[in-house]
Amino acid sequence: MEAVVAIAVGVMFGSGIWLILRPRTFQLITGLLLMSYAVNLFIFAMGRLWVDRPPITPGPTVDPAQFADPLPQGLVLTAIVIGFATTALYLVIMIGARGLTGSDHVDGEEPRE
Repeated sequence: MEAVVAIAVGVMFGSGIWLILRPRTFQLITGLLLMSYAVNLFIFAMGRLWVDRPPITPGPTVDPAQFADPLPQGLVLTAIVIGFATTALYLVIMIGARGLTGSDHVDGEEPRE
């Protein structure tokens, strides 16, 4: 199972890099989103995501083996919120640049062929 998650993270991150290198702004934003999702999946995998265990330790006795680590969950939740905010900012900048230049090309002009 670890190999499947590692391959999925690698493919998502590699696809994000490939999309960032494309000439259109929408592809760039999609690549940034894919990279963000790959990093979130990586943090979840490294944090040993448990399915039926609570993340908070109730009671006076604490057995760490019985509870999930809340740190990866908090990090990924924060990353999702920050990723949503930066994506909204990128979209606003993209729409403004499209209105000013008339093109969605990263350099602002279409390549001459």
